[in-house]
Amino acid sequence: MTQKELADALGMPKNGERTIRRWEKGETEPTATEFIKVLTFLNKLQVPPYKNNPNAKYTMIDLFAGIGGTRLGFTQDGKVKSIFSSEIDKFSQKTYKANFGDTPHGDITKIDPAIIPPYDILVGGFPCQAFSQAGKKLGFEDTRGTLFFNIANILKHTRPKAFLLENVKNLKTHDHGKTFEIIMHTLEELNYSVQTILFKAKDFGAPQNRERIYIVGFDKNQVNDIEDFKFPIPPMPTTRVGDILDSKVDSKYTISDKLWAGHQRRKIEHKRKGNGFGFSLFNEESKYTNTLSARYYKDGSEILIEQNNKNPRKVTPREAARLQGFPEDYIIPVSDSQAYKQFGNSVCVPVIHAIANQILNILDRQ
Repeated sequence: MTQKELADALGMPKNGERTIRRWEKGETEPTATEFIKVLTFLNKLQVPPYKNNPNAKYTMIDLFAGIGGTRLGFTQDGKVKSIFSSEIDKFSQKTYKANFGDTPHGDITKIDPAIIPPYDILVGGFPCQAFSQAGKKLGFEDTRGTLFFNIANILKHTRPKAFLLENVKNLKTHDHGKTFEIIMHTLEELNYSVQTILFKAKDFGAPQNRERIYIVGFDKNQVNDIEDFKFPIPPMPTTRVGDILDSKVDSKYTISDKLWAGHQRRKIEHKRKGNGFGFSLFNEESKYTNTLSARYYKDGSEILIEQNNKNPRKVTPREAARLQGFPEDYIIPVSDSQAYKQFGNSVCVPVIHAIANQILNILDRQ
């Protein structure tokens, strides 16, 4: 870990890396409290909290794995173990290894499907890209040159019993609907029975208005009773932003006077032009926040928390993790900026867990 990563992981104040640098040079020493914090965190890193259950009934592979949110949703009950993963971002790989104990393979475009061992379930949240040949064949060949092609190619050569793919809400309207149409045709062309649905994170208990498309498929030749698969019914609990907020937060998360003035100025300009863009304020009693994005580290404008007699603040990385339904013992071994990117790019774990249970219900019948 870098000094900055360790400082942020320990929850040190702004410029905490300078303090760690002085410790390392022997110029100062940590207090007893600081020393215990360091040891506690380093002890956490010795034993990844989400290692595979070796006795799991099912196996899975985790593509475009990010920090493992989808894997977590499938494996946290011990019924599924992951035997292969792929993620190109080195910082996400670091977080993944800290929590699961294994480092994902890198660039998916360089992975030969032949090296992937037999498994039951494929999961992946692929980027949304337009297809250059859109509309010509409506199938597998149209996806060449995109990252979805790599998922389709792995499905074609490894033939898992089931898969779960996740994507942004506008996948259905991307490139005038051609992208989604080709994806569906491709999956059906590969002889999978496919269903899709749109879910909101807040409907599964995470206080965030995050909408995502989920695509589930079963191999028609390997799986019986496919017609009995049903997506989970959202439990629709009452959510409250205060439930994920810490009572004490370091002042480094309070935005500066300059940034706050800029947010307010831009909001007025947007309003004058008749659009709804600009910062959004929330408090403990808010039911849910806006969607946490990967760009949150830049200015935090989409989710700002009100504070008494102070400028608003960003959510902390731990609060961002809670917005996505990650458990409290999930390790964050990267800088705050990288953590915001990672949780913004990740999935809502409770939604994945609910879908995973429905998939396993079908596989248990085989």
